[in-house]
Amino acid sequence: MNQTYETLAVTEPVPGVLQVTLNRPQVANAINTQCGHDLKAVFQPLENDFRQYRCVVITGAGDKAFCAGGDLKERNTLNDEQWVLQHELFESAFRYVLNCPLPVIAAINGAAYGGGLELVLQCDFAYAVRTARFALTETSLGIMPGGGGTQTLPRIVGERRAKELILSARPFSAEDAHAWGIVNHLSEPGQLLSDTLAIAQRIADNAPISVRQAKQSIHYGLQMDLRSGMMFEIEAYQRMVGTQDRLEGVRAFNEKRKPRFAGR
Repeated sequence: MNQTYETLAVTEPVPGVLQVTLNRPQVANAINTQCGHDLKAVFQPLENDFRQYRCVVITGAGDKAFCAGGDLKERNTLNDEQWVLQHELFESAFRYVLNCPLPVIAAINGAAYGGGLELVLQCDFAYAVRTARFALTETSLGIMPGGGGTQTLPRIVGERRAKELILSARPFSAEDAHAWGIVNHLSEPGQLLSDTLAIAQRIADNAPISVRQAKQSIHYGLQMDLRSGMMFEIEAYQRMVGTQDRLEGVRAFNEKRKPRFAGR
C-alpha cells in the first residue's frame, strides 16, 4: 500500500503485516473528518483486495494516547447537519475495520477514550501497555457511544458491566481491561509494538485462507445458535480442502519443515 495519508502513517514493518498508525499526536490522535476518510481509504479496499497482507495492526503515534476519540475542537465548529454527516463517515469507517477479512489487532499505546475505545472494540483482539487508560465518555458530553460501543462492549464484558461503564462514563485501567477481556495482553513500556508485531507475524506465517475462514467462522458463528454455528463452521472448513495451502501444510508437516503458504 504505497498511498500516503494526511492523518495516518501506513507501513509494513514485517512481511505481510500492515501497520496503521493514527498520526495526530498533537491532539492525542483524535479522529477528525480527514481521519475518518483516511481510515475508510485504508480499510475499504481490504474487503476485496486482501491478498497483499495477512494481518493488520492499528496503533497510535507517541506514548501518551492511542486515540482520544472524536476531535471535539473540530466538532465544536459543526452544525447539526455537518455533525450527522461526519458521524455517518465515522460509522462507515469503523464498519470497514469490523468487516475486514484479515485479522486486525489493536496495539494500545496510551489512552483509548470514546471513539478510540470503540475503534479498539472493532478489532479482533488487543494488546495494551500497562499504563493505558480506557473510557467511553460520551454520556458525560451529552451524547452516547455511536461507534458500536453499546453493541461491542456488552458482547465482551457482559451487559451489566457495560451499562456501568457506559452510563457512568468512568475511566478504567489496563488491568481492568485485561481482567474483563477487552485486552488480551499487557506489555511493559517500550515493548508494546514488538509484542504485538510478534503475534501478528505468527498469524501472518499461518495459512492465510485458513486464518480468514477461522476468523469468519468465529465472528458469524457467535451470532447463531450452537447447532447453526457448527454447520457454518463445516461450510467454512470445506472451502479449504481443495486449496494448495492445505496440501502444502500437510506435506510440510510430514517433511518436518516450515510450510510455504501462498494463499491459494
